[in-house]
Amino acid sequence: MSGESIKFQNISLVYGSDTNTTEVLKGIDFSINENEIVSVVGPSGSGKTSIIMLAAGLEKSTSGSIFIHNQDITGLTESELSLIRRRHIGIVFQSFYLIPNLTAKENVMLSLEANKKYNMDDEAESLLENFGLGHRLDHLPSELSGGEQQRVAIARSLINKPTIILADEPTGNLDEENSQHMIDLLFNYTRGNKTSLVLVTHDGDIAKQCDRIIEIRDGKIA
Repeated sequence: MSGESIKFQNISLVYGSDTNTTEVLKGIDFSINENEIVSVVGPSGSGKTSIIMLAAGLEKSTSGSIFIHNQDITGLTESELSLIRRRHIGIVFQSFYLIPNLTAKENVMLSLEANKKYNMDDEAESLLENFGLGHRLDHLPSELSGGEQQRVAIARSLINKPTIILADEPTGNLDEENSQHMIDLLFNYTRGNKTSLVLVTHDGDIAKQCDRIIEIRDGKIA
């Protein structure tokens, strides 16, 4: 039986001062198993993206505990959180965040170098080829279509072989055909590498393809 890759325990997230506060998340509890694909759905402003940011250690909860592979990350320093991200987490955003003056291959290689992994050109090329970009290795982002740019962004997030993939509306800027192609790439990689995938989406059809759906409404699990 698979263990838990992510666990939220009574997590609350509050913005603002004592006199003017906004409760984004209100004491939520859930876990994501290893090798599981879970979608997080809900209306705009319900706290979906906050879940991604908290799980990645990019935001601090107001109260509660977050566990990544049974390690409580809520009290870690920024350098310790950075190490957790490098070891375990790949993040895919709706915006591609590619470096405009680097080629597709160089954008992927940059993620390797940030993790002090060098001379891995073959791995970067192989992953991009698997994503149908073997003929685009030396193209700049401005020379790629939106779908191609997103594939480069996904390859960059996967090149370090994360155990957890956090995807925040990764198909939001794509048409229907490219959206499904992107989901197929993510799902195939996740299944093939026994990785956990947490997918924030507003697309009900995509959500239904996941193993499980977590619905967030008004900062709580519906």
